[in-house]
Amino acid sequence: MKLCRFGEEGNERPGVWLEDGRILDVRAVAFHIVDYNEHFFINNGIEQLKILLDDPGAKYVEAEGVRLGPPVARPSKIICVGANYADHAKEFGHDIPEEPVLFSKVTSALNGPNDPIQLPTGAQVVDGEAELAVVIGKTASKVAAKDALDYVVGYTVMNDVTERVVQKKNSQWMLGKGFDSFAPLGPFLVTPDEVQDLGNLRVWQTCNGETLQNGNTGDMTFSVPFLIEYISKGMTLYPGDIISTGTPAGIGSARNPQILLKSGDVVEVGVDGVGVQRNEIV
Repeated sequence: MKLCRFGEEGNERPGVWLEDGRILDVRAVAFHIVDYNEHFFINNGIEQLKILLDDPGAKYVEAEGVRLGPPVARPSKIICVGANYADHAKEFGHDIPEEPVLFSKVTSALNGPNDPIQLPTGAQVVDGEAELAVVIGKTASKVAAKDALDYVVGYTVMNDVTERVVQKKNSQWMLGKGFDSFAPLGPFLVTPDEVQDLGNLRVWQTCNGETLQNGNTGDMTFSVPFLIEYISKGMTLYPGDIISTGTPAGIGSARNPQILLKSGDVVEVGVDGVGVQRNEIV
């Protein structure tokens, strides 16, 4: 299944994206499913959606022209992994890390997959970063890597937009990566049964049609199961929490000449089999 949230910003409704150009309006029939949030995942929400898909009374809306929001309502946390692709670490002149480099992306930065990315006042060096994001489906604490994927409810796409000057000026990265709209998420939360090979997914970014990033999840230094084990050793992950797994080489600021995001640009990021975002820079 492809879960989505649709409607105007701040008033999105839970839905299921169908390949025939329609969206199942979940709340129109299942009034108790308010949103795709911690409560939904804890209470076996995915199984309830499967039943709704076969409900003769189900309600649908035409997908064309409908705004999509982030496919997960505001999670308790967004954990990102820095320098998780060796080539990306090298293009910044960094050593390949021996342990995951973790940082937080604030939840107020979440943005729809096709909404504008808003440059903050005085922005100078802004990059997009295409990433596979993992969504946790049940409470995870001290999870072993061999069991880690049992705790994943699905996968989505995140653009870890970053203002490099601010990132490097501060002793930590939160501000440079946490501006409003700097975390486009979606378009879908894709359930694991639709992802054929987690270790072989193309991760890519274009700017105005020019390819910047063209990587593969098989090049991650730390795999998804390892990351879940590593993070959950001392930090409980709750349903709906997001782990953004890092970005491959090719970002605009590491190029010569640089290709920096500026007003009027259109940036697209995608993970094959998971989804594609398209955002205008404003």
